[in-house]
Amino acid sequence: MAKKITYHFNKELPIIKPDWKGNIAINGQFHNDSKPEKPPVLDVLKWKLSTNPQKQEKKQDTFQLPSVPLDFLDTGDKIVWLGHATFLITINGVNIITDPCFFDIPTTKRKAVVPCDINVIKNIDYLLLSHDHRDHFDVQSIRKVFTTNPKITTLVPLNMKQLLKRNKLNPATIQEAGWYQSYAITKDIAITFVPAQHWGRRGLFDFNKTLWGGFLLNYNGKKIYFSGDTAYSPVFKEINKTFGAIDICILPIGAYSPKYIMAESHCTPEEAFQIFNDLEGKTFIPMHYGTYDLSDEPLGEPIKRIQKCFENNPSTLKILSLGEKYIL
Repeated sequence: MAKKITYHFNKELPIIKPDWKGNIAINGQFHNDSKPEKPPVLDVLKWKLSTNPQKQEKKQDTFQLPSVPLDFLDTGDKIVWLGHATFLITINGVNIITDPCFFDIPTTKRKAVVPCDINVIKNIDYLLLSHDHRDHFDVQSIRKVFTTNPKITTLVPLNMKQLLKRNKLNPATIQEAGWYQSYAITKDIAITFVPAQHWGRRGLFDFNKTLWGGFLLNYNGKKIYFSGDTAYSPVFKEINKTFGAIDICILPIGAYSPKYIMAESHCTPEEAFQIFNDLEGKTFIPMHYGTYDLSDEPLGEPIKRIQKCFENNPSTLKILSLGEKYIL
């Protein structure tokens, strides 16, 4: 089949980056760049049939995420981690939730408690969904958020409306964006969809049909970056070039082994540290570890490795317990 390259964006939303033509699609599939990609089927098969070299370490690992009770009665700007890539963020009185995932996911049990009754997660203004993988787009969790927040506005990547519809998820309001596009926000904040080095798939025939990315929240001159899933890539220097230094970087540090299958979609703790530096970050909040066992490394390994990265400046690293509030 001849390679047909097209560029996609939401014509109703502004493009922030000068000369940005839109997201690349090759024969109808989104790509990180113009190099054709294929589903890593053979690599996954090799992984599943191989012995984990860290198998014994994983058996001996007793790591468990600490948790504190979450009180919803207080007010003020804050970031609260609920596990994996799920955060409650309050800025300027606006309440946001990212990639809700509260339950077991297919073939993988949740290994960390949810630090609150999910029925009390109410008054949420915006739901941010970074991509379609099942540990970020969890149908049961999204349905619960919609039930308890019937007026919520959902902000998603290009082509995710179709996925919501197929799963009978009907948000009150939804907006799709491509990279470097800002959503139409009525509150006193700006939310922009930004690049990540990743991919998308849920079934046999939908490889890269839905876009992926992260979110940049801008308010009162401060910036919070939530990356979603990503590998290391030059795009982070481009994000910095476009938006300047980032105050708070919420970045993934887990699910990186084995390297031959994970390196193109997940970053190691050391690569996350490099992303933080590329963004000229001021505070690093780690995520995507300790909640689900998705790869070969022990659950407790990522946090040890990221702490080592910050040995010379430990105050810059903010490791949250589940339910803990980081006051903005």
